[in-house]
Amino acid sequence: MTGPRGRPDVPGAAGTRRAVAPPVVALFGATALGKTDVAVALAERLQADIVVADSMQVYEGLPIVTNQPDEAQRARARRHLVGFVPPQREFTVAEYAREAHKAIDGLRLDGRAVIVEGGSGLYLRAALGDLELAAPPDAALRRELEEHWARDPGGVVDELRLLDPASLARLDASNPRRVIRALEAVLVSGEPLPATSHDRLWRPGERYAHILVALVPDDDREALKARIEARVDQMLVAGAAEEVARAREGGPISRTALQAIGVRELGAVLDGDLSLDEAAARMKTRTRALARRQLTWMRKLPAAAQAPAGGRPPEAVAEDVLALVEARPW
Repeated sequence: MTGPRGRPDVPGAAGTRRAVAPPVVALFGATALGKTDVAVALAERLQADIVVADSMQVYEGLPIVTNQPDEAQRARARRHLVGFVPPQREFTVAEYAREAHKAIDGLRLDGRAVIVEGGSGLYLRAALGDLELAAPPDAALRRELEEHWARDPGGVVDELRLLDPASLARLDASNPRRVIRALEAVLVSGEPLPATSHDRLWRPGERYAHILVALVPDDDREALKARIEARVDQMLVAGAAEEVARAREGGPISRTALQAIGVRELGAVLDGDLSLDEAAARMKTRTRALARRQLTWMRKLPAAAQAPAGGRPPEAVAEDVLALVEARPW
Protein backbone atom coordinates (compact mmCIF):
# COMPACT_ATOMS: atom_id res chain seq x y z
CA MET A 1 0.00 0.00 0.00
CA THR A 2 1.14 3.52 -0.59
CA GLY A 3 1.01 6.68 1.45
CA PRO A 4 0.16 10.13 0.10
CA ARG A 5 3.20 10.18 -2.18
CA GLY A 6 4.39 6.59 -1.83
CA ARG A 7 4.90 4.56 -5.02
CA PRO A 8 5.52 0.83 -5.43
CA ASP A 9 8.76 0.10 -7.25
CA VAL A 10 7.18 -1.35 -10.38
CA PRO A 11 7.53 -0.30 -14.01
CA GLY A 12 4.57 0.64 -16.18
CA ALA A 13 2.93 -2.16 -18.10
CA ALA A 14 4.74 -2.99 -21.32
CA GLY A 15 3.07 -2.42 -24.66
CA THR A 16 0.61 0.20 -23.47
CA ARG A 17 -0.11 3.44 -25.27
CA ARG A 18 -0.52 6.87 -23.83
CA ALA A 19 -3.28 9.01 -25.24
CA VAL A 20 -3.25 12.79 -25.16
CA ALA A 21 -4.66 13.09 -21.66
CA PRO A 22 -6.03 16.02 -19.66
CA PRO A 23 -4.42 16.83 -16.33
CA VAL A 24 -6.97 14.64 -14.54
CA VAL A 25 -9.38 11.86 -15.53
CA ALA A 26 -11.98 11.33 -12.80
CA LEU A 27 -13.85 8.02 -12.52
CA PHE A 28 -16.91 7.74 -10.31
CA GLY A 29 -19.01 4.62 -9.87
CA ALA A 30 -21.09 2.62 -7.46
CA THR A 31 -19.65 -0.18 -5.41
CA ALA A 32 -19.42 -3.59 -7.12
CA LEU A 33 -19.19 -2.06 -10.61
CA GLY A 34 -15.50 -2.89 -10.93
CA LYS A 35 -14.13 0.67 -10.57
CA THR A 36 -10.75 -0.50 -9.33
CA ASP A 37 -10.11 -2.86 -12.23
CA VAL A 38 -11.29 -0.23 -14.73
CA ALA A 39 -8.99 2.38 -13.16
CA VAL A 40 -6.04 -0.02 -13.32
CA ALA A 41 -6.70 -0.88 -16.97
CA LEU A 42 -7.05 2.82 -17.83
CA ALA A 43 -3.88 3.70 -15.88
CA GLU A 44 -1.94 1.21 -17.99
CA ARG A 45 -3.24 2.77 -21.19
CA LEU A 46 -2.50 6.33 -20.06
CA GLN A 47 0.64 5.51 -18.07
CA ALA A 48 -1.10 7.28 -15.21
CA ASP A 49 -1.05 7.18 -11.43
CA ILE A 50 -4.29 6.63 -9.50
CA VAL A 51 -5.36 8.91 -6.66
CA VAL A 52 -8.12 7.23 -4.67
CA ALA A 53 -11.08 9.34 -3.54
CA ASP A 54 -12.58 7.09 -0.90
CA SER A 55 -13.34 8.02 2.69
CA MET A 56 -12.68 4.49 4.02
CA GLN A 57 -9.78 3.22 1.90
CA VAL A 58 -7.54 5.75 3.64
CA TYR A 59 -7.39 3.45 6.69
CA GLU A 60 -4.49 1.08 7.15
CA GLY A 61 -4.98 -2.42 8.49
CA LEU A 62 -8.44 -2.77 6.94
CA PRO A 63 -7.75 -3.71 3.30
CA ILE A 64 -10.44 -6.40 3.10
CA VAL A 65 -13.23 -4.48 4.82
CA THR A 66 -12.59 -1.28 2.84
CA ASN A 67 -12.03 -3.14 -0.44
CA GLN A 68 -8.54 -1.81 -1.05
CA PRO A 69 -6.70 -2.95 -4.20
CA ASP A 70 -5.06 -6.34 -3.92
CA GLU A 71 -1.40 -7.11 -4.58
CA ALA A 72 -1.93 -7.83 -8.28
CA GLN A 73 -3.78 -4.54 -8.81
CA ARG A 74 -1.11 -2.59 -6.93
CA ALA A 75 1.58 -4.17 -9.08
CA ARG A 76 -0.09 -2.89 -12.26
CA ALA A 77 -0.64 0.77 -11.31
CA ARG A 78 0.76 3.27 -8.85
CA ARG A 79 -1.83 4.25 -6.28
CA HIS A 80 -2.02 7.05 -3.73
CA LEU A 81 -4.05 7.82 -0.59
CA VAL A 82 -4.72 4.20 0.32
CA GLY A 83 -3.98 2.66 3.70
CA PHE A 84 -2.03 5.48 5.34
CA VAL A 85 -4.23 6.54 8.29
CA PRO A 86 -4.38 4.47 11.52
CA PRO A 87 -7.96 3.31 12.16
CA GLN A 88 -7.77 4.80 15.66
CA ARG A 89 -7.46 8.31 14.17
CA GLU A 90 -10.26 10.61 13.11
CA PHE A 91 -9.74 11.72 9.50
CA THR A 92 -11.63 14.57 7.88
CA VAL A 93 -12.40 15.53 4.32
CA ALA A 94 -10.36 18.71 4.85
CA GLU A 95 -7.29 16.59 5.65
CA TYR A 96 -8.02 14.41 2.65
CA ALA A 97 -8.29 17.45 0.37
CA ARG A 98 -4.84 18.66 1.43
CA GLU A 99 -3.28 15.25 0.79
CA ALA A 100 -5.08 14.81 -2.54
CA HIS A 101 -4.00 18.20 -3.83
CA LYS A 102 -0.44 17.52 -2.71
CA ALA A 103 -0.43 14.19 -4.53
CA ILE A 104 -2.06 15.49 -7.73
CA ASP A 105 0.12 18.60 -7.86
CA GLY A 106 3.25 16.50 -7.40
CA LEU A 107 2.28 14.02 -10.09
CA ARG A 108 1.47 16.76 -12.58
CA LEU A 109 4.79 18.44 -11.81
CA ASP A 110 6.44 15.10 -12.63
CA GLY A 111 4.57 15.00 -15.94
CA ARG A 112 2.36 12.08 -14.92
CA ALA A 113 -1.25 11.69 -16.02
CA VAL A 114 -3.63 11.33 -13.06
CA ILE A 115 -6.75 9.23 -12.58
CA VAL A 116 -8.93 10.14 -9.60
CA GLU A 117 -10.96 7.04 -8.77
CA GLY A 118 -13.78 7.31 -6.29
CA GLY A 119 -17.01 6.02 -4.94
CA SER A 120 -17.28 8.78 -2.34
CA GLY A 121 -18.84 11.85 -3.95
CA LEU A 122 -17.63 14.33 -1.34
CA TYR A 123 -14.07 13.02 -1.52
CA LEU A 124 -14.14 13.15 -5.32
CA ARG A 125 -15.20 16.79 -5.03
CA ALA A 126 -12.44 17.44 -2.50
CA ALA A 127 -9.80 16.01 -4.84
CA LEU A 128 -10.96 17.94 -7.90
CA GLY A 129 -11.67 21.35 -6.38
CA ASP A 130 -11.46 23.61 -3.38
CA LEU A 131 -14.31 22.90 -0.99
CA GLU A 132 -15.88 25.69 1.01
CA LEU A 133 -15.85 23.84 4.29
CA ALA A 134 -17.96 24.90 7.22
CA ALA A 135 -16.44 26.25 10.41
CA PRO A 136 -15.37 23.66 12.98
CA PRO A 137 -18.38 22.34 14.94
CA ASP A 138 -19.26 23.29 18.48
CA ALA A 139 -17.89 20.31 20.41
CA ALA A 140 -20.47 20.48 23.19
CA LEU A 141 -23.39 20.73 20.76
CA ARG A 142 -22.04 17.90 18.63
CA ARG A 143 -21.67 15.69 21.72
CA GLU A 144 -25.20 16.54 22.87
CA LEU A 145 -26.66 15.66 19.46
CA GLU A 146 -24.70 12.41 19.29
CA GLU A 147 -25.98 11.42 22.73
CA HIS A 148 -29.51 12.31 21.64
CA TRP A 149 -29.10 10.11 18.55
CA ALA A 150 -27.89 7.20 20.70
CA ARG A 151 -31.01 7.49 22.88
CA ASP A 152 -33.57 8.39 20.24
CA PRO A 153 -32.49 8.59 16.58
CA GLY A 154 -36.07 9.14 15.46
CA GLY A 155 -36.30 12.20 17.68
CA VAL A 156 -33.22 13.75 16.04
CA VAL A 157 -34.69 13.09 12.60
CA ASP A 158 -38.01 14.63 13.67
CA GLU A 159 -36.23 17.75 14.96
CA LEU A 160 -34.42 18.17 11.65
CA ARG A 161 -37.70 17.59 9.80
CA LEU A 162 -39.23 20.45 11.80
CA LEU A 163 -36.32 22.89 11.42
CA ASP A 164 -34.96 22.05 7.96
CA PRO A 165 -37.17 19.62 6.00
CA ALA A 166 -35.43 20.45 2.71
CA SER A 167 -32.05 19.27 4.00
CA LEU A 168 -33.62 16.12 5.43
CA ALA A 169 -35.13 15.34 2.03
CA ARG A 170 -31.67 15.53 0.44
CA LEU A 171 -29.86 13.17 2.78
CA ASP A 172 -30.06 9.62 4.09
CA ALA A 173 -32.10 9.84 7.30
CA SER A 174 -30.46 6.66 8.63
CA ASN A 175 -26.97 8.20 8.45
CA PRO A 176 -26.27 9.73 11.89
CA ARG A 177 -23.34 11.85 10.75
CA ARG A 178 -25.30 13.51 7.95
CA VAL A 179 -28.41 14.09 10.07
CA ILE A 180 -26.44 15.44 13.03
CA ARG A 181 -24.38 17.77 10.83
CA ALA A 182 -27.49 19.19 9.17
CA LEU A 183 -29.26 19.71 12.49
CA GLU A 184 -26.13 21.23 14.01
CA ALA A 185 -25.88 23.71 11.12
CA VAL A 186 -29.44 24.96 11.50
CA LEU A 187 -29.17 25.17 15.31
CA VAL A 188 -25.97 27.23 15.07
CA SER A 189 -27.04 29.56 12.26
CA GLY A 190 -30.75 29.73 13.00
CA GLU A 191 -31.47 29.27 9.31
CA PRO A 192 -31.92 26.21 7.04
CA LEU A 193 -29.04 25.40 4.73
CA PRO A 194 -29.57 26.71 1.18
CA ALA A 195 -29.91 23.96 -1.41
CA THR A 196 -26.86 25.29 -3.26
CA SER A 197 -24.64 24.64 -0.24
CA HIS A 198 -24.57 20.96 -1.17
CA ASP A 199 -23.16 21.67 -4.64
CA ARG A 200 -20.65 24.44 -4.08
CA LEU A 201 -17.76 22.76 -5.84
CA TRP A 202 -19.46 22.42 -9.20
CA ARG A 203 -18.97 25.94 -10.45
CA PRO A 204 -16.59 27.49 -13.01
CA GLY A 205 -12.98 27.48 -11.88
CA GLU A 206 -12.39 23.94 -10.59
CA ARG A 207 -8.88 23.36 -9.26
CA TYR A 208 -7.98 20.97 -12.09
CA ALA A 209 -9.16 20.76 -15.67
CA HIS A 210 -10.59 17.26 -15.94
CA ILE A 211 -12.94 14.90 -17.67
CA LEU A 212 -15.45 13.25 -15.35
CA VAL A 213 -16.71 9.79 -16.32
CA ALA A 214 -19.50 8.04 -14.44
CA LEU A 215 -19.47 4.25 -14.62
CA VAL A 216 -23.09 3.17 -14.92
CA PRO A 217 -24.65 -0.30 -14.60
CA ASP A 218 -25.38 -1.88 -17.97
CA ASP A 219 -27.43 -4.66 -16.44
CA ASP A 220 -30.38 -4.86 -14.06
CA ARG A 221 -30.47 -4.09 -10.35
CA GLU A 222 -30.67 -7.78 -9.48
CA ALA A 223 -27.27 -8.32 -11.09
CA LEU A 224 -25.78 -5.48 -9.04
CA LYS A 225 -27.38 -6.91 -5.90
CA ALA A 226 -25.88 -10.32 -6.66
CA ARG A 227 -22.41 -8.81 -7.10
CA ILE A 228 -22.73 -6.94 -3.80
CA GLU A 229 -23.76 -10.08 -1.93
CA ALA A 230 -20.93 -12.06 -3.52
CA ARG A 231 -18.45 -9.36 -2.51
CA VAL A 232 -19.54 -9.47 1.14
CA ASP A 233 -19.32 -13.27 1.15
CA GLN A 234 -15.81 -13.10 -0.34
CA MET A 235 -14.73 -10.55 2.28
CA LEU A 236 -15.80 -12.88 5.07
CA VAL A 237 -14.02 -15.85 3.52
CA ALA A 238 -10.89 -13.71 3.06
CA GLY A 239 -10.73 -12.96 6.79
CA ALA A 240 -12.59 -9.68 7.32
CA ALA A 241 -13.56 -10.58 10.91
CA GLU A 242 -9.97 -11.40 11.80
CA GLU A 243 -8.88 -8.12 10.22
CA VAL A 244 -11.29 -6.13 12.40
CA ALA A 245 -10.07 -8.01 15.47
CA ARG A 246 -6.46 -7.04 14.71
CA ALA A 247 -7.45 -3.41 14.15
CA ARG A 248 -9.20 -3.30 17.53
CA GLU A 249 -6.04 -4.51 19.24
CA GLY A 250 -4.47 -1.12 18.45
CA GLY A 251 -7.05 0.75 20.53
CA PRO A 252 -10.60 2.05 20.07
CA ILE A 253 -11.57 2.49 16.42
CA SER A 254 -12.22 6.12 15.52
CA ARG A 255 -15.70 7.40 14.82
CA THR A 256 -14.84 7.97 11.16
CA ALA A 257 -13.31 4.52 10.64
CA LEU A 258 -16.36 2.94 12.30
CA GLN A 259 -18.37 4.15 9.29
CA ALA A 260 -16.67 1.51 7.12
CA ILE A 261 -19.23 -1.17 6.32
CA GLY A 262 -18.30 -4.25 8.29
CA VAL A 263 -16.34 -2.67 11.13
CA ARG A 264 -19.31 -2.24 13.47
CA GLU A 265 -21.02 -5.43 12.32
CA LEU A 266 -17.98 -7.66 12.70
CA GLY A 267 -17.07 -5.91 15.94
CA ALA A 268 -20.48 -6.96 17.23
CA VAL A 269 -19.69 -10.56 16.21
CA LEU A 270 -16.42 -10.40 18.13
CA ASP A 271 -18.30 -9.03 21.16
CA GLY A 272 -20.86 -11.83 20.97
CA ASP A 273 -23.75 -9.50 20.12
CA LEU A 274 -24.37 -10.77 16.57
CA SER A 275 -23.92 -14.02 14.71
CA LEU A 276 -21.74 -14.01 11.63
CA ASP A 277 -24.81 -14.59 9.46
CA GLU A 278 -26.58 -11.61 11.03
CA ALA A 279 -23.53 -9.43 10.49
CA ALA A 280 -23.27 -10.54 6.85
CA ALA A 281 -26.94 -9.70 6.26
CA ARG A 282 -26.50 -6.22 7.74
CA MET A 283 -23.35 -5.62 5.69
CA LYS A 284 -25.20 -6.57 2.50
CA THR A 285 -28.11 -4.28 3.36
CA ARG A 286 -25.79 -1.34 4.07
CA THR A 287 -23.78 -1.96 0.90
CA ARG A 288 -26.93 -2.01 -1.24
CA ALA A 289 -28.00 1.28 0.38
CA LEU A 290 -24.55 2.72 -0.35
CA ALA A 291 -24.81 1.69 -4.00
CA ARG A 292 -28.21 3.39 -4.27
CA ARG A 293 -26.77 6.62 -2.84
CA GLN A 294 -23.83 6.44 -5.23
CA LEU A 295 -26.15 5.97 -8.20
CA THR A 296 -28.10 9.00 -7.02
CA TRP A 297 -24.86 10.96 -6.83
CA MET A 298 -24.13 10.09 -10.45
CA ARG A 299 -27.32 11.79 -11.57
CA LYS A 300 -26.14 14.99 -9.85
CA LEU A 301 -22.72 15.10 -11.51
CA PRO A 302 -22.65 17.94 -14.04
CA ALA A 303 -21.38 17.29 -17.56
CA ALA A 304 -20.32 13.76 -16.68
CA ALA A 305 -19.72 11.42 -19.57
CA GLN A 306 -21.02 7.89 -19.03
CA ALA A 307 -19.41 4.52 -19.62
CA PRO A 308 -21.43 1.29 -19.23
CA ALA A 309 -19.91 -1.04 -16.63
CA GLY A 310 -20.98 -3.92 -14.43
CA GLY A 311 -20.55 -7.37 -15.89
CA ARG A 312 -18.30 -6.09 -18.69
CA PRO A 313 -14.55 -6.80 -18.87
CA PRO A 314 -12.67 -3.89 -17.25
CA GLU A 315 -10.44 -3.60 -20.31
CA ALA A 316 -13.49 -2.96 -22.50
CA VAL A 317 -14.79 -0.30 -20.12
CA ALA A 318 -11.33 1.29 -19.98
CA GLU A 319 -11.28 1.47 -23.79
CA ASP A 320 -14.64 3.27 -23.72
CA VAL A 321 -13.28 5.78 -21.20
CA LEU A 322 -10.12 6.20 -23.25
CA ALA A 323 -12.20 7.00 -26.32
CA LEU A 324 -13.99 9.72 -24.34
CA VAL A 325 -10.64 11.13 -23.23
CA GLU A 326 -9.21 11.12 -26.76
CA ALA A 327 -12.33 12.83 -28.14
CA ARG A 328 -11.80 15.86 -25.89
CA PRO A 329 -9.75 18.79 -27.24
CA TRP A 330 -7.22 19.44 -24.47
